[in-house]
Amino acid sequence: MPFSEEFLEELNRRNDIVDVVSAYVPLTKRSGSNRFGLCPFHGEKTPSFSVNADRQIYHCFGCGKGGNVINFIMEIENLSFPDAVQFLARRAGMEVPQDDYDPNRGKRARMLELNREAARFFHDRLMEPGGAPGQAYAEKRGIVPMVTRFGLGYAPDSWQALTDAMTKKGFTRQELIDAGLARVGKSGGLYDYFRGRLMFPVIDVRGSVIGFSGRILSDGEPKYLNSPDTLVYSKSRSLFALNLAKKSKSGYILLAEGNIDVVSLHQAGFDSAVASLGTSLTPDQARLISRYTQQVVIAYDADAAGQKAAQRAIGILQPLDLKIKVLKIPGAKDPDEFIQQNGPTAFKNLIERSDSQAVYRLEQLAEGYDLTADDGRVGYLKAAAKLVASFPGSVEREIYGIRAAEKAGVSKEAFLAEVARVRRQNAAAAKKRLDRDNSSPLRAAQPQARELRFENVRSAVAEEGVLNLLCRFPELFGSLPLTGADFTSPSLGRLYDAVAARVRQGRSVSTAALAEQFSPEEMALLAKILQRDEIPASAADQAMGDYINKIRTERDKASAGDDLRSYAEKLKQTKGYGP
Repeated sequence: MPFSEEFLEELNRRNDIVDVVSAYVPLTKRSGSNRFGLCPFHGEKTPSFSVNADRQIYHCFGCGKGGNVINFIMEIENLSFPDAVQFLARRAGMEVPQDDYDPNRGKRARMLELNREAARFFHDRLMEPGGAPGQAYAEKRGIVPMVTRFGLGYAPDSWQALTDAMTKKGFTRQELIDAGLARVGKSGGLYDYFRGRLMFPVIDVRGSVIGFSGRILSDGEPKYLNSPDTLVYSKSRSLFALNLAKKSKSGYILLAEGNIDVVSLHQAGFDSAVASLGTSLTPDQARLISRYTQQVVIAYDADAAGQKAAQRAIGILQPLDLKIKVLKIPGAKDPDEFIQQNGPTAFKNLIERSDSQAVYRLEQLAEGYDLTADDGRVGYLKAAAKLVASFPGSVEREIYGIRAAEKAGVSKEAFLAEVARVRRQNAAAAKKRLDRDNSSPLRAAQPQARELRFENVRSAVAEEGVLNLLCRFPELFGSLPLTGADFTSPSLGRLYDAVAARVRQGRSVSTAALAEQFSPEEMALLAKILQRDEIPASAADQAMGDYINKIRTERDKASAGDDLRSYAEKLKQTKGYGP
């Protein structure tokens, strides 16, 4: 059964949304009952993230995300609805009723238990004589002292060692498959997914083992084998060693390429090192980093692939308003080799002297052009002007603009004029996009999220208006001649039916009670609708009538169109008309 309405409303009361959000987002600007801050879900310079204390909702006018306090915790902590409820219950000192459950809660708990037991199994195997290949590799890489701190292990080069051990502990065949620890063979039997590898447990910030990364100990591919995405693990939303790095006092996150690099850096005293898992840095991982620091030092390998990855990482990190530096590693292929050759102190000096992302990118850009030739200089200047124009601050643009101008041997005035021209061009293009987006009502333009689109825009605007007025002035409900089936948008229709049912029963419109019934996109849509208050109580009755008439008009148009299409189809079939 779902969580009871009474429990969810009490949970909502005990977790004031302003207090909860303020732990993640500084809310400085205030306008009435709304407080504003920089959105934690997308990069922005001007605050468009609004928290409404009266209605206990949040909404970002930039990216469209929104909902109540449970939706916020789901999004920012990457939790399911039940886990977000548990999170907030712990925060408020509340007990979650035992008869409230989520169909997957038990499966998640079992999967985390299985992962923990698997991590112990791998660690024990590394410590035994049979773990000699893993021990030899750890010794070769000089990370033996870190084995316990990171919980490193060894997956025996056997088809069923883990499967047999976990089965004896009571875990089922399906549980092993679902956790990504076993696969089904051609004959139908199970075999271990990880074999003959040094094992790195992936631990989330709450200390749970959510997955694994295995490093091959000989030649072969893939070098790293990672757990598939499961109920408890998503590669694109996880970072290796963030559970340790979040406690660092260094003031920055050191972004490395691989697990071994991270372990080596921690051993050398650089306890803020993390790495993405089997993928290039993702926007979700970047946002995760931004919760724990304002400065990132990219410490990727010195080869071409590493530098290309650094460029991609800068592009993902920059919108989050982080201070980004890029490490240059002279005379070594990666941070570990540099530390082995020069020691930790030299590496620390390297970090302190590392270039800002702006300098790094300008230098990387210059390497692609022949600056001794006019064509090369022109090409570099055009590319550099586009780059400098993307910098948010005027001082920043002038400082790096002067640097670029000197590099190509032109006056700073000429270069900065080109930067200004590019910015005007970008602003015009942005305005055009904004005008196009504003032509659709309440579009949930959410990064990495499904958008809610409306087939009939005119009717959708009126449907949103009805919902807004019904939530704000429930006394208007009376006997409204509408049901959700009259709405052209299925999502708006479902929201209307749920709100109308509550009003009909004399209950308040509670976003806490609705959050479990609707998707995050639908809750964001409702939050945006609830932000509107432009129609005063004195005009609400007239506005409601206008909205209903508009919905009816659009419905009649659609019905007439259906009748015409049906008539045309009959003519075509009986008279042979049409193509």
